[in-house]
Amino acid sequence: DKAAALFLNLSHSQVCVLQSPPVKVLAAQLKRCRQVPGGSWLLDREEYGCPALPVSLVWMQGKVLAVEQNGSTVRLLDESGSFVVSGVERVPKGKPCLSLGNYVMVMGLVQGCMPEPVLQAVKMTDLSGNPLHRTMWELEVEDLQRSLLCE
Repeated sequence: DKAAALFLNLSHSQVCVLQSPPVKVLAAQLKRCRQVPGGSWLLDREEYGCPALPVSLVWMQGKVLAVEQNGSTVRLLDESGSFVVSGVERVPKGKPCLSLGNYVMVMGLVQGCMPEPVLQAVKMTDLSGNPLHRTMWELEVEDLQRSLLCE
């Protein structure tokens, strides 16, 4: 919606991306993305015998390693590596979640993949209250990559 787009400072094309569901990925998978002409990203899924998947909006989870630049950027760590999320000061977060060591979910727009993934935050949520979120995350991503996306 227009209010959210203005609040998050998103372009029209980025708002259109928000109309599709996010793809669950791990940092190491996103690191292997390649950018195609026009600026979109392709997620390599050769390991699952699937064609590359266009990704713009992703869902990632990880532990807060650092909060930088007056709280606008955070570095997170998932089971496969680290990634950076910018623009977190502009997104709804529910209860405060930017404390070192917290386990959070972030939905964001892919801004870059190398040398490490960079997302522009759209939403963040603290998942620290239930350790099952962290335990199951890698399996959730693998299940999605293997079954739902090989079309």
